[in-house]
Parts: sequence; structure tokens; C-alpha cells
Amino acid sequence: MKVLVTGSTGFIGGNVVKKLIENGFEVNVLIRKKSNTLNINKLPVNIYYGDICDINSLIEPMKGCGGLFHAAAFYSFWSADPEIFYQINVVGTKNIIETACRQGIEKIIYTSSESTLKSNQYEINDPGSVWGDYKKSKVLAEIEVMKMIDKKIPIVIINPTTPIGSGDIKPTPTGKIVLDYLNKKMPAYVDTGLNIIDVEDVATGHIKAFRKGRIGKRYILGNKNLTLKQIFEILEKITKINAPKIEIPLGLAKFCAYIDEFISGKILKKHPTIPLAAVQTACKYRFFDCSNDTGELGIDLTPVEVSFEKAVRWFMENGYVKN
Repeated sequence: MKVLVTGSTGFIGGNVVKKLIENGFEVNVLIRKKSNTLNINKLPVNIYYGDICDINSLIEPMKGCGGLFHAAAFYSFWSADPEIFYQINVVGTKNIIETACRQGIEKIIYTSSESTLKSNQYEINDPGSVWGDYKKSKVLAEIEVMKMIDKKIPIVIINPTTPIGSGDIKPTPTGKIVLDYLNKKMPAYVDTGLNIIDVEDVATGHIKAFRKGRIGKRYILGNKNLTLKQIFEILEKITKINAPKIEIPLGLAKFCAYIDEFISGKILKKHPTIPLAAVQTACKYRFFDCSNDTGELGIDLTPVEVSFEKAVRWFMENGYVKN
């Protein structure tokens, strides 16, 4: 079967493309002309240039496709132009799914985020209750997707927790934690927690959801809950770089983020070193029990220590580490 993948040059999307090819799919990819294609270089894919914000560029890549994997998103804790989050993550999502529906696509896998969910895991957040334009835009996008599901559009939602592994070219905010650690830019830590999963397991989950996932269902894909301190302890064992021993109170981190975002973001129009949305997010542990969903899809989960080893090795092999 031929399928279309958006976001194929990104972290999750690039791994989805690789897994699709391994599983015998023919893959069309929709990319922008200025995209960094490191994640799909040398892969046997059919490349189409376009943009999910441009409806006219979406029809040709879908011709002959039986499935759509929509993994494209703008993922950052800050942007000089906040509107970009809503154009790509909300409007772009509506564009691609509505076009897929008109083209008769049999099944759509939509990549959402754990940040859209409340602590009970299966109830979606109110857009006004989350911090930062990225999270708000993903909540709004998932609300739109749920409306489309109500209209009988064949969509399965995937909510990855925090993926770690190879191919984090941007890198994502979580990948930047690993990269900053490798470059010895992590002198301290805050009291927060994340659920970690190997990005290849997330990609496998997408394929399994396409093959046997229930239409209209949300699958939360995650593996192990870890505090940030525990993450640094794992990285210390892998890299032999000493983990930070100082814990910064979240109140102090928040104060520093306000100052940094005002000076760097508002005045200098540069990405803040400490984005306020990242600190606000850290104020709550984002722990999940994903065993029902990963079990239903039949995903053999990779130990998180191995996932961090993959991330470290990939960053080092691809010139991200200064020393």
C-alpha cells in the first residue's frame, strides 16, 4: 500500500517513514523546499514539495494513497511569531485531513501530544489551562480532529509522551536537554518528571495503529516515568559526564524565565535560553501509565537507558556535540 507522511523530515515523522519502509509500504512524503532532509536522505521515498498550509499542494501527493500519517507540527516553547503555531498545528491539520477525506483516504493516523491531556490521561485539556502557544495549538488541533471523528472521518489519534532516540535534528526541547547535558550546559536541575519512550517504539506504534488501531480511539504511547534528576543520572552513566547536583527551586527558575523571555524574546527577538512555557510545564509532573494502549497495539518497549544511548550516539555522530 502507498501512504503519505507529513513531517517526514522531523523526529517522529522521520522514524515513521523508516518503519513504514521496513514494513513494505510505498511512501510519499510532503516536505517544504528548505527542509533539512537528513532523516530521509537515501531512503526510497517519493518526494513532493508543498506545505500543509497550502491546500493546493496537498492533492498530488495523496493520489493513489490508502493512508495518511500526519506527523507535521511546529514544536517549540517559543517563537517570535506565535501565530505560526496555530497556522501549522491547527489550520494545517484541518487542511491535510479534510483534503485526505475528499481524496478517499482509507485511514488517517494523527500525531498529537501528551500535552493535550489532563492528568486523568484520557480527557483533553481546556486550551486556556495550558502554558505556551505550542501546547494551546495542539489542544485546539486535537479538538478539531475529534470533531472530524464525530463526522465519521477514519482517524486514529496517537499521543506520544516524550520520545528519545535517533534523528532529533532540530532538536526538540527534550532532545535539547540531552544535547545541553552533552555540551556541559546543565549546571542544575528542577524538580519535574516526564514519561520517556523510544522514538522508534512511537513509530512502530503508528504502524500498528494503522493496521489494527480502532477508528476514533486515542492511543497514549509512553514507557517509563522518570524525574529530571533520574534522567541526568542515566546520562551520567552513559557519558561519564557528572550529573548536576544542585536543584533550583521552580519559583526561582520561573523568575529567571520571565526576565530572560522579556530581554531575549521581547527586546532582542531571540529564542530565550529559558522559555517561560518550558518552566511552567515543569511545574507539573507529566507521568502516565500507558500499558493498556501499548499492550493493545502489541509494542515491545525498548528500555529507556537504551533510548538515551541512541540519542547520545546520534548527537555525537552528527556533529551536535562540541567536544
